[in-house]
Amino acid sequence: MAHIVLPPRWQARENDVTSEHTYRNRRQFIEELGLGVIGMAALGAMGCSMTSFGPLDTIPDNAPREGYPAARNEAFSVPERAVTGRIYASSYNNFYEFDGASKEIWPLTEPYEPFPMTIRVRGLVEKRRTFDVAELIRTMDLEERLYRFRCVEAWAMTVPWTGFPLSKLIERCKPLSRATHVRFVSVNRPNQMEGIRKQHWYPWPYYEALRMEEAMNELAFVVTGMYGEPLPKQNGSPLRLALPWKYGYKGPKAIVRIEFTDQQPGTFWNDLQPLEYGFLSNVNPNIPHPRWSQATETLLETDERVPTQIFNGYDEWVSALYPGEPRRPGRPLAR
Repeated sequence: MAHIVLPPRWQARENDVTSEHTYRNRRQFIEELGLGVIGMAALGAMGCSMTSFGPLDTIPDNAPREGYPAARNEAFSVPERAVTGRIYASSYNNFYEFDGASKEIWPLTEPYEPFPMTIRVRGLVEKRRTFDVAELIRTMDLEERLYRFRCVEAWAMTVPWTGFPLSKLIERCKPLSRATHVRFVSVNRPNQMEGIRKQHWYPWPYYEALRMEEAMNELAFVVTGMYGEPLPKQNGSPLRLALPWKYGYKGPKAIVRIEFTDQQPGTFWNDLQPLEYGFLSNVNPNIPHPRWSQATETLLETDERVPTQIFNGYDEWVSALYPGEPRRPGRPLAR
C-alpha cells in the first residue's frame, strides 16, 4: 500500500472537476440523443468532451431504493468541514479487488454485479443464518450520517453515508455472550474483479475484524448508500462498514460473511505488513506510519492540508475504548 501523492489541481481528471449537476445533465442529453458507441465516437471526432459512462453510472440498477434519501441524523455532523463533492468521493477510491495501483476504480467495475448477494453468519452464534442483502437493506431503518473519512495514505474526505448502526445487524446475528471479536469477509469474484485475478499474491478474499465493543459502538455504521442514493460499485456496493475513527481500510467493502469468535482474528493488512498496519489502526497523528507522517492530511477536492485529529475527531465517542492510545508523538507501533 504505497503512499499516494495527490496530483496538483491542474492535472485533475475531467470527471473529477465536473459538477454532479453538469454530469447528470450531460448524461441526460446523451441519452435523449440516443447515441451509442458509434455516436459517441463521432462526437469525439468533432472535439466534444462528453462521455457515455462515468462514476455515477455504477450504481446498480437493481439496488433497493426504498428509504432513499434517508433523513439526516444530526447527532453525527462535521461542522468544521464542507461535504466533499460527490464526483470526487466516487472517483478517488481504494478497492484492491479491482486495482491496487490506481485510484480511478470506477471504469473497472462494469463486470461486477453486487446484487443479488447474501451474507452468511457463522461462528459463535445461537444459530447459523444467511441474510439476503437486498432484503436486509429493505427491512432496516435507514438514516444518513455525515462522517469524516481518513485514509492511511493521509488523504481525507467528508461523506454523507446512508445506512444503519452495525449494532442493529449484530443483534440480528445473535452472537453468544463469549464472543469477543467479529470478523468480516468480502466478496471474492475473480471473474468480475480483475484486481483479484491479476494480484494473485494477495490472500484473497479481503478480511477485517473488530473487537466486539468496537463493533457495538454507536459510531460503527453499515453503509448501503451515499449522497442520498445506493452505493456505487467502486464505493463498496452492496454494503460496507464506515468506522470513522479508524483508517479507511478497517471498513471492509462488499461483505459476504460475518463470523463471531472468542479470539482476535487476523486482518488482511496486518497479516501482510504487521510493522505498518496494526489490528486497531485508529487514526492517531502521534503514531507515524513507518514511511510517512500521519500528523496532517490532504482534503480531497480542495487539496487543503490540515492537522490530523486523534481518532479522526471522534475522541469523545471512542476514547474510553483505548486507554493506552498514545497522546504524544512517538515511533511507529505494530499493534
